[in-house]
Amino acid sequence: MNKITPTADGSNTLFNETIGEHYHSKHGAVQESKHVFIEAGLKHVTLRQSSINILEVGFGTGLNFLFTLDHCINQQLQLNYTGIEAFPLSLEELRSTGYQQYVPDLVWKGLEDNYALALNEPISITADQQFYIAHTTLANFTSPPLFDLIYFDAFSVQHQPEMWSDEIIAHVGTFLKPGGVFITYAITGKLKRALKAVGFTIEKLPGAPGKREMLRATKAL
Repeated sequence: MNKITPTADGSNTLFNETIGEHYHSKHGAVQESKHVFIEAGLKHVTLRQSSINILEVGFGTGLNFLFTLDHCINQQLQLNYTGIEAFPLSLEELRSTGYQQYVPDLVWKGLEDNYALALNEPISITADQQFYIAHTTLANFTSPPLFDLIYFDAFSVQHQPEMWSDEIIAHVGTFLKPGGVFITYAITGKLKRALKAVGFTIEKLPGAPGKREMLRATKAL
């Protein structure tokens, strides 16, 4: 069982003892998820479309998915969500986070009731929202360029450097449609160079609490 840890905004995260790092920022799990992935990612992309295909690298606790599903239901957006997770948490661990308090019951039940099923096949939560968790490594995941938005929420380069290599970043970029967006909490010179090398335009944005900057990148048309 991964250890529950409170964060500065009052929400919990889990400590992954194998990796040696928390799943979310100690400065605020909920704040980070909303700031990086919802505000700078999801809302940015859906300004110009009514449906969205999202790939999350590092499904983890499901927090980004919960806020994404909540937003898409509220805004009547069609959602096709795929998470990649090589080491899925147990349903008991997901429940232990207390994240059900931050979303409506319909949204929490969408995750809770379908989590085990979604590890095997795409599951429809409503007529317009479905999700799937690919139980594999990022290196072994393959897909045509189907996605409008990638949430890159891997553990940090300090603890999981293989997830941030030039080869992996190029691999991830192939999953996006032309004009698709790559969003992450991190920003390094190496990451910027890797994305530029495969045709992305880079934006520096204000980071979540505890981080000065973050990165958003758009794939060339």
